[in-house]
Amino acid sequence: MISLLARRLAGLVVTLMVVSLLIFTVMDLLPGDPASVILGTSASPDTLAALQKEMGLDRPLAVRYLAWLFGVLQGDLGQSYTYGVPVAGLIAERLVVTIPLALIAVLLSVAIAVPLGVQAARHQNGLMDVVAGLFSHLSIAVPAFWVGLLLIILFSTILGWMPAGGFPGWSADPFAALKALVLPAVALALPQAGVLTRVTRSAVLEVMNEDFVRTARSKGLSEGLALWRHAVPNALIPVVTMLGLQFTFLIAGAVLVENVFNLPGVGRLAFQALAQRDVVVMQDVVLFFAALVIVMNFIVDVAYLVIDPRLRAGA
Repeated sequence: MISLLARRLAGLVVTLMVVSLLIFTVMDLLPGDPASVILGTSASPDTLAALQKEMGLDRPLAVRYLAWLFGVLQGDLGQSYTYGVPVAGLIAERLVVTIPLALIAVLLSVAIAVPLGVQAARHQNGLMDVVAGLFSHLSIAVPAFWVGLLLIILFSTILGWMPAGGFPGWSADPFAALKALVLPAVALALPQAGVLTRVTRSAVLEVMNEDFVRTARSKGLSEGLALWRHAVPNALIPVVTMLGLQFTFLIAGAVLVENVFNLPGVGRLAFQALAQRDVVVMQDVVLFFAALVIVMNFIVDVAYLVIDPRLRAGA
């Protein structure tokens, strides 16, 4: 098993290297360059050339990529052209908003989807199955940012229970900061809960027909106990897979939701960097998202070995 994990870890490193090269190359192919954005269209060619040389933009692509990669490996993500501060600090201070938002959304998604999916499988073609199917279709069909707008109208404008946007900060008022994340977390969680409900239902239905579940029932276990004690634990692999993917989707999906709720997270930082043509921030944020996806896939692979002893035996 250690050998298997070592191979997966080596594959993770190689994938990150390839992804970083692709990100840097694509960003370099975008029209214009940061020096032109900073100086504007009225800058003279000499001034533009001098700034390009100062920023290292006159060097070959391979040299600039290696310099950026070595900086990333040392924790130096470069300096933002717009803010004039290190990008690592910008991302770190925005993560204290985005990571809690994504974690709350994942917890809400699991709390809604797993019980609903299990009950839909237990009462196949019954009322709970119809309710779960309706919820799943509606939540998947409606975009997260539109759900966010509806939540603002209902809970902020009409009822006045929740803030419509903004983030006071964890140090200023932790309760108010948590309250500011509730509506955006719900907006992010509902579409993901719809997907997870369908995955849970399908996984539980498949396991319920296995021999070990029928044997548990024949030994006197009630249908509910056989379901939760034997069927659900053995249906966790596809659910864990979807959870790992959902966490990364939630981080990436926060780009729109954070802008709807005016939250100072990584998603809003990426949107602002794109609007301001801040290439350094853009490529670092995209690399962060890509690395998160790759690392979450590795964590899911490890979780497989923990959940299913058959995979450990195979390894």
